[in-house]
Amino acid sequence: MITELETIILSTTHTLYNAWGWFGVAILLIFENATGITPSEIILGLAGWMLIADNQAHPSMILIGGVYSAVSSVLGASITYWVARIGGRPVIDKFAGWVRLDPAHISRAEEQFQRWGKGLVLVGRMMPGIRTLISIPAGLANMPYISFLVSTFIGAYVWCTLLIGAGYLLGHEWVLISAYLKQYLPYLLAGGTIVLVGYFIFKQRKFTAKTYLNEGE
Repeated sequence: MITELETIILSTTHTLYNAWGWFGVAILLIFENATGITPSEIILGLAGWMLIADNQAHPSMILIGGVYSAVSSVLGASITYWVARIGGRPVIDKFAGWVRLDPAHISRAEEQFQRWGKGLVLVGRMMPGIRTLISIPAGLANMPYISFLVSTFIGAYVWCTLLIGAGYLLGHEWVLISAYLKQYLPYLLAGGTIVLVGYFIFKQRKFTAKTYLNEGE
């Protein structure tokens, strides 16, 4: 059974896609990445089904749709990033109240960002429950916008392309995407953690090697 919210989103998305196509996808993804309200697995799963499979478009459209979706995700994430960077925590707390976001989730995202740094923006974009929150600590920490932009685009492209492809393959069974993500979320989080640890170790070894070479000169 899908939730009442998902039912509303399904109906709205169906109407929006019929009228505006990929521009409708862009609108929903900008809103989703700025607020974290609408689930991207539904938005993108439906896009793969309704805009590619149902229209009998070439499968290469999955990759092109991934680009459209990643750009839209960057635009939405940038809104939250700049709100956090310019307004600081007081504005973010008001924003969290508006979208009914638990401040504790923001605090945990900040802690993870302080621990893992910029790498979390890239990997976090592919982790449900973290992907839309990571823009907040990045903005609060004044992460260079170009670095944020590049990391967000790469992570969002991988995430969006996979979900569009899943929607294309599953067709009218697109609801399975959401169910599988929820079922295997612990494994996704564990995999993301492993990637983050590997990234951190690589950075430390690179820094150590560079320091050693400098000292030897």
